[in-house]
Amino acid sequence: MLDKSVPYVDVLMHRKSNTPLPPVVLPEGYSFVLFQAGDEKAWAQIETSVLEFDSEIDALLYFQKTYLPYLAELERRCIFIQSDTGEKVATATAWWSYTGNRRDPWVHWVAVKPTHQGKGLGKAIVAEIVRRMVEIEGDRDFYLHTQTWSHKAIKIYQKAGFSITSEKNLYKYSNQDYEKAIAILKAIEANQPIPQ
Repeated sequence: MLDKSVPYVDVLMHRKSNTPLPPVVLPEGYSFVLFQAGDEKAWAQIETSVLEFDSEIDALLYFQKTYLPYLAELERRCIFIQSDTGEKVATATAWWSYTGNRRDPWVHWVAVKPTHQGKGLGKAIVAEIVRRMVEIEGDRDFYLHTQTWSHKAIKIYQKAGFSITSEKNLYKYSNQDYEKAIAILKAIEANQPIPQ
């Protein structure tokens, strides 16, 4: 769940090639499944449950515009964790974005429903999406965008080999507030007042 009690600042993370793959440990009662037609509704439910969108309709419209035009890619790049009851409870996508003419692999939209958090599903889906990204794109550098509101997830990303980067102008992000983001994250880690 996003922690909206802290100031929002973009955080860009970079995973370098030749970084060892994290272990994929999926708790009992859950399995990985790939996107199939109709799963956009489950994606919208998951992303709305963690407050990334104000409504499931907004999430669904975003998904339809951004991903559905690339259905064949979506079917191999968007994964879910499914419970033994068939409920899709987590998702992540191994996608791409352009910085100028340069196409870079980017991890998009990692989320776990709040009712299933605290079970290791976040670590599992991040490890699996990293493995899938390397399988699809090759062992190359790739990126993800997150934010200070996701400070708990940042720790999971770091354990999977990502580090916060000060690189500027990646994809649509200027990363001009890198220093501010670092100051906020350090204050959270040290349990000190958050700089505004």
